[in-house]
Amino acid sequence: MNSRRFVEKDGEWFIAYTLEIPGVNCQGKSKQKALESPAEAIKLILENRREEGLRGISPNAIIERISVT
Repeated sequence: MNSRRFVEKDGEWFIAYTLEIPGVNCQGKSKQKALESPAEAIKLILENRREEGLRGISPNAIIERISVT
């Protein structure tokens, strides 16, 4: 599954965002600059949520990876 990104012009700025992952909002003075950062923003958000989620997990929990393609 791929996330779709959207770009809108807001004054002098281009704003790029995704609908599937709240918080992924990037901006740039050009469309290309705005589109460069959503993947990095998604990576940072997922890393942060993983760290937060792991805080209260029992040491006996079984952890398995999930890959979405």
